[in-house]
Amino acid sequence: MWYEPAPPNPPKRVWRDWALVAVLVPAALLEGLLRPDLRWPALSVAITIALVPTLLWRRTRPLLAVVVPFAVTAVVSVFTVGEQIETWTMAFLLIMVYALFRWGSGRETAIGLAVMVGSVLLSLGLDRIAPADVVAAFVVMSVAIALGAAFRYRARARLRELDQVKLLEREQLARDLHDTVAHHVSAMAIRAQAGLAMSQTPGAADEALRVIEAEASRALAEMRAMVHLLRHDGPAELTPGRPLADLWELADHHNSGPAVDVEVTGDLDGLPASVEAAIYRIAQESVTNARRHARNATRIEVRAEADVTAVRLRVSDDGEHVPRTPSSGFGIVGMAERAGLLGGTCQAGPDPGGGWTVTAELPRAAS
Repeated sequence: MWYEPAPPNPPKRVWRDWALVAVLVPAALLEGLLRPDLRWPALSVAITIALVPTLLWRRTRPLLAVVVPFAVTAVVSVFTVGEQIETWTMAFLLIMVYALFRWGSGRETAIGLAVMVGSVLLSLGLDRIAPADVVAAFVVMSVAIALGAAFRYRARARLRELDQVKLLEREQLARDLHDTVAHHVSAMAIRAQAGLAMSQTPGAADEALRVIEAEASRALAEMRAMVHLLRHDGPAELTPGRPLADLWELADHHNSGPAVDVEVTGDLDGLPASVEAAIYRIAQESVTNARRHARNATRIEVRAEADVTAVRLRVSDDGEHVPRTPSSGFGIVGMAERAGLLGGTCQAGPDPGGGWTVTAELPRAAS
């Protein structure tokens, strides 16, 4: 507790603080005029009014806001033994106690607590309060302390939740960058290699350049969508949405390499946008991986099926795959994370008869 730092970014002084001071000052004056049991009303009211402005320090200097009024009342108690000088208006000191444990550091709360306990014990020693009243004083102080600590740790838990959300958003952006840009850049690289290999064939270079230009345009459009998503002030989806109908694009881009056969069946109406986007991205990444890693592959099959409970995806190829190491990329990890966030599953691995298959299943009602 001693080394615990103060909560960051305490609120600045606002109009409500001045309004509170403006209410307490006339309240102290009225109490001095209407309360007959005050032996020295002028002194009591003067002390109360002098201490009211310390409320303005309670967030920025919580220890000072507690020490000054408790020390002043303790000093006055020494010179007015047996006399009641504290006003009911001075109940605002409970706000100071709350603020100390809400905004103070661990060292400040420890020192402030010692000052408060010492002030109560001094009042007891000077017969200012009865022993039974000491218990009531500590109960009231404990309530203010508990409230301050509760709101303090609630705010801390909220900050941890926000940090976790930011981390998840960064992971989401990493997946989107990998699944979109890497897909199109890989297609450009593959087509450039094919163009170089067939550079002696008439028209091959022109065809390669056309495909590279088309893939670059798609990559630029994807990046612009993601930048718009990040810069937009209003609410936005967690990922650039791609419907299942866009799966047909995976079969349109490439005239060289393994052919991509796409089939989408089932009831596609009413699917959540997040599910459609996830299925598209998993299929896109699977096709990219097959083109990049499957040797001698001639065919890639993409099958998506939707029923009343779930959407299922299967992407398989007939190529030869070398064993992959955990450091070979983030594609499989990203696909599994994307499916897991929606309550689904995604698995990838070699087939017993050769080739590689990726299967994913997402609940239709995923949010």
